[in-house]
Amino acid sequence: MIPGDTQCGLFSATMPDQVLEVTKKIMRDPAVILVPHQQLTLEGIDQYYIPFDDDDSKFDALIELYKALDIVQCIMFANTKERVKYLTDNLKSQNFVVSQMHSDMTYEERCLVMEEFRTGTTRVLICTNLLARGIDVQQVNLVINYELPKDKALYIHRIGRSGRFGRKGVAINFVSPADANFLKELEKFYHTEIKELPIDVENLFDDDEKK
Repeated sequence: MIPGDTQCGLFSATMPDQVLEVTKKIMRDPAVILVPHQQLTLEGIDQYYIPFDDDDSKFDALIELYKALDIVQCIMFANTKERVKYLTDNLKSQNFVVSQMHSDMTYEERCLVMEEFRTGTTRVLICTNLLARGIDVQQVNLVINYELPKDKALYIHRIGRSGRFGRKGVAINFVSPADANFLKELEKFYHTEIKELPIDVENLFDDDEKK
């Protein structure tokens, strides 16, 4: 179970304290899973970052990544629906097949997008934190944080969308100068290492992931 997800009345300690207080009032004897935050980094997910001097250069780097990587399926996160729409429109204008999900879409529209993504009709899904928790798509081998989230728990939930069912996953973080301190906080908080993305990115995925 991914830290922070809920299933059959099970809750993890990464849930906000306010939510935990509510569960005590409305649930009868819920099971509580307490996991030290140092153990929350998911095994099988290699974490990298790309430093940027400004946000304007991120999009060009994204295009270069698409050209270099063998992507099975990818979820890309942005912090606002406006940024999701921007990325979707600009990638489509360059003939990339992508889909999007955000709060302006109806429930039916979201369901259709998820069905297309699950079946592989689209390989790249751009979204807000709507999909940061509880979405399991077996073939996702890459998560891109085009923008880092605002809190540490969301980071783990986001990158946990890759590397499902024992498969290898890769998380790539686009880091602006304003994000540098937060990246260091993530490493310290989760006792993990987020390495700078190497120039040679063609071998990020195991051969089994390319089949």
